[in-house]
Amino acid sequence: MRNIFKSESITPSSLAATVTNGTSPEHSQPETSGQDDQFLKPVEKQNFKSPPRILIIGAGSRGTSYARSAITSTNAIVAAVAEPIAYKRAEFGKAFIWGDDEASIGQEFSDWRQWVKYEESRRARERAGEKLDETEKGIDAVFVCVLDEMHEEVVCGISGLGVHVCCEKPMSTSLDSCVAIYRALKTHGGQANIEGHVGQNGVGETNGSVKRKDTVFGICHVLRYSPHNMMLRHLVLEKDVIGDVLSIEHVEPVGWWHFSHSYVRGNWRKESTTAPSLLTKSCHDIDFLMWMLCSPHSNRRSEPHLPSFVTSTGSRKYFRKERKPKAAGTSTNCLSCPHEPDCDYSAKKIYLERHLKSGNTGWPVKIVNPEIEESYKTAGLEAASEQLLDNLREDWTDKTPVGEVEARPWFGRCVWDADNDVCDDQCVTITWDDDPVVRDGESELKGRGAKTAQFHMIAFTEKICERRGRIYGTHGELEYDSATIKVHSFATGHTKIYKPHLAGGGHGGGDEGLARQFLMAVEAVDNQGMAAAEAQRKFLGCDLDEAFRSHAMVFAADEARKQRKVVDWGRWWQEQVESQLHERQGAEETH
Repeated sequence: MRNIFKSESITPSSLAATVTNGTSPEHSQPETSGQDDQFLKPVEKQNFKSPPRILIIGAGSRGTSYARSAITSTNAIVAAVAEPIAYKRAEFGKAFIWGDDEASIGQEFSDWRQWVKYEESRRARERAGEKLDETEKGIDAVFVCVLDEMHEEVVCGISGLGVHVCCEKPMSTSLDSCVAIYRALKTHGGQANIEGHVGQNGVGETNGSVKRKDTVFGICHVLRYSPHNMMLRHLVLEKDVIGDVLSIEHVEPVGWWHFSHSYVRGNWRKESTTAPSLLTKSCHDIDFLMWMLCSPHSNRRSEPHLPSFVTSTGSRKYFRKERKPKAAGTSTNCLSCPHEPDCDYSAKKIYLERHLKSGNTGWPVKIVNPEIEESYKTAGLEAASEQLLDNLREDWTDKTPVGEVEARPWFGRCVWDADNDVCDDQCVTITWDDDPVVRDGESELKGRGAKTAQFHMIAFTEKICERRGRIYGTHGELEYDSATIKVHSFATGHTKIYKPHLAGGGHGGGDEGLARQFLMAVEAVDNQGMAAAEAQRKFLGCDLDEAFRSHAMVFAADEARKQRKVVDWGRWWQEQVESQLHERQGAEETH
């Protein structure tokens, strides 16, 4: 079984390199190193002897993506789905579980609580010696893909069941909530104690005592798992192609219409109902920077190079009433607005003309109405268009209760007259001081010297989520986008251009890479007897502490933005994180 995480520094499944002198690319010649030969082919599909059985909680776009990624990259079995919307649940089940047949017992649930209740009953029946159907074998791993604000209740609610958990980013929407998840997983992770569970996930009673389950936790920071970024980290931290890193500039171009869809009209438009856009959109960009500059360079248990300071600025610059075109007048919906024909952000132009009329019934059209795809297939474009326009006409008035307005997206709403409040432009600066380690009696600064990371999340871009950046080192400079990596050497004056394997699927192959590595960790624990901590480090390259730390950095950065200050990371961690952990521990011990 091939593991692309032979060390925590990961190399892509395929690479090609070109060397130029910076002036004559036509004379460049291909070059690859023997060290990288093993990565010239795409990562092979993992075929497990005992394939893990998966439950997807939340059958939206992310749940669908991870289900598809799981069966594309491995022979794991998507065994069940928990989803409250019947149509979405049926479509998901047809695509991944029961096909054209009817759902069987143990394959579909209206929500996660119904699954928990069923699972407890299933275990009791199994313990009593009842012969169960093939579809009732039990679940080994769960992908949590519900709305961000529901992550805490779901993860904490299933943390004691002895199943491996992979949670969509962000972990949760507040620091308090992330701490609650952290404590629940620390308490139950590796110590699941559901009495008498016997089955595929291997928790049960031994000689009258409860056998405790060692479990894996994954967070869907998918940027770590794309071939492009795995190669980037390998070049910078393992091959030292530019020497020690001194500074990184990293940009997430969200995309002009994508931002309006998700963060002005969509589910993630308000901090009070979800979280700041730095968390909901860019937490895995902050994690990427922490992965590059803070995380240990290999699987060895070395100490992370912790940041010293963080500051941030940002605001809602454009999507607000003060920017509303005068021609729009008092209109609040695109379909009744006189300015609509001339408006870049016209919902009719974005959803109907840009997407549906081009044959796209998936994201973002399917988010407006999940039944559009079926309507398009069975009744044609005209009927689907009318259905879509009816959805876009939906609007609220001053008399609509606030709770009703906040409870759903409004995809036809004027982008300058919505109830959004999240930043559409934000910068974060993270600073590290020297933090040498002592090895063989000598102080060593390599990889732990002073450095800076600058991050920019910006809505108003042509590119959609195609990250780009520059890394400045002691011996060279590196430039990257989502397709190429250019390394310039100060010593030779040459620039080497790398073109990593362009994997399919979401996030440049990151979705598939994450699903594969998580399931490899699950299989190693369940069938090879590997400790969960070892499996996480070997296959995922990330543990719970690291995932929590990068989320904490997002909360610290947004506190710096709101309070217009420089946050001392060590002091902030002590006051905001350590204090909470001690308070919760004390409360639990008292209880």
